[in-house]
Amino acid sequence: MRVSIITGGGSGIGAAVARRLAGPDQSLMLHGQGADAAGLARLNAVAEQCRAKGAKVEIQTGDLAAAGAGAALVEAARAAFGPIDSIVHAAGFADRREFASLPRAALERAFAVMAAAFHEIAAAALADLTRSAQGRVVAVSSFGPHRFVPGATYPGSAAAKAALEVLVKSLAIELAVSGATSNAVMPGYTRKDPGLLGALDTATWDRVAKANPMQRLAEPDEVAAVVAFLLSSDAAHVTGATLPVDGGLTLM
Repeated sequence: MRVSIITGGGSGIGAAVARRLAGPDQSLMLHGQGADAAGLARLNAVAEQCRAKGAKVEIQTGDLAAAGAGAALVEAARAAFGPIDSIVHAAGFADRREFASLPRAALERAFAVMAAAFHEIAAAALADLTRSAQGRVVAVSSFGPHRFVPGATYPGSAAAKAALEVLVKSLAIELAVSGATSNAVMPGYTRKDPGLLGALDTATWDRVAKANPMQRLAEPDEVAAVVAFLLSSDAAHVTGATLPVDGGLTLM
């Protein structure tokens, strides 16, 4: 039985990863913000979909920006299922505010949720991840740290994702002696779940859907497919990588 923690598991890429991994040999701890009834309902719905595929599933909610939340998530997963084999950190958000209008508190929150929480979760699970060459860590980054165009720099969330990528690479070096791996995926503009828009309005989503050479949004499951590969034994010699799943967006 393989034990995985998936943050951001209630929607989008995190939910797609959970659904793709789900099966009789999987134990999944799904974490979501759960700040409102709708968010909690989405997280529970994903959990039920995964259970229907035979997976053992528990959920945890809370604010990953709070110190200790990540370590508590690891302890809850261990208590439910045993040692941790895989971590997928998909929690995050886009902040469209430009440099001059970005408050310090917003920048600090972006770093807390995307980078500091990843560090806390991975550090708390380190002894589990290094017990064999099957340990896997995948973080969901963004095109933000790799593409700078007027009106779409996302300095708060992009800076946090850049820090996340540095942590992924640093962790890869420290895991390497055990054979465990740490990688990141870098989605471009990715389709949101019905009813969710994120930082963009409907008109802007229509415009950015054509921003890459393939002229369409990525589907969450297309990103999840790359995550699943990185979690698999087929990716045993891939570590410290940041793999774009962006339709060529960062080529432009």
